[in-house]
Amino acid sequence: MSFSKWIGGALGWSFGGPIGAIIGVALGSIVDAMANGNGDILIGEGKKRSKRSTYRGGQQRPQTQSGDFEVSLLVLASIVIKADGKQDQRELDYVRQQFANMYGKERANHAFQLFKGISKQKVSKRQVCLQIKQMMDHPSRLQLIHFLFGIAKADGVVTQDEERQIQIMAGYLGINARDYESIKAMFYSSSDNAYTVLEIEKGATVDEIKKAYRKMAKKYHPDRVIHLGKEHQNGAEEKFRQVQEAYEHLQKELRF
Repeated sequence: MSFSKWIGGALGWSFGGPIGAIIGVALGSIVDAMANGNGDILIGEGKKRSKRSTYRGGQQRPQTQSGDFEVSLLVLASIVIKADGKQDQRELDYVRQQFANMYGKERANHAFQLFKGISKQKVSKRQVCLQIKQMMDHPSRLQLIHFLFGIAKADGVVTQDEERQIQIMAGYLGINARDYESIKAMFYSSSDNAYTVLEIEKGATVDEIKKAYRKMAKKYHPDRVIHLGKEHQNGAEEKFRQVQEAYEHLQKELRF
């Protein structure tokens, strides 16, 4: 696939603003590699760009495509992986594996080349996240946070530094505290996690638990991110499954 087709087909709003600047620097090293005969190492699948709506004054967001989400993941993942002062190979392997699961081995390898270029840069969490918040819908931003916790947990434990970085980014992304704690609880073991996942207090009534489950099942339903493409359905289905498990746990515990 040619360079021009990738630029025109894989990316939309993400090829502008702070993220675009980061991509530009990373692509510079890739273009140099291509010039030296190291191949066409680019992400994307040359999809025809769909017509996008114009975002003005918070009225309407442009449609977030798979390529936009893909690049957003790469940029935010680079921040999490460097949060504890080192790049753990297990975390890097997790990023590569997740991209392989979503996009296939070849595209994942291309994405990882871009990721290496991004991870060498100093990234402004605030600027990047504010761009994503402005342009990306809420369900997709929740999916980003879920993915970032998965990266942090890839080495077996989420460190305080990693959690702090994700929490800061969640705030900039416009994710409220209850949604953040719900996703966070999916990656920790605690007797109260089921309540946290469902965003209710311990001691909630059966009716409150049922109501909360219906609300969360709707919020985390995979169809909420169907516009990102089938490749992102697995991650969404994982969140949905964890909501179901939280509800089933309380059903058994409270016997209703």
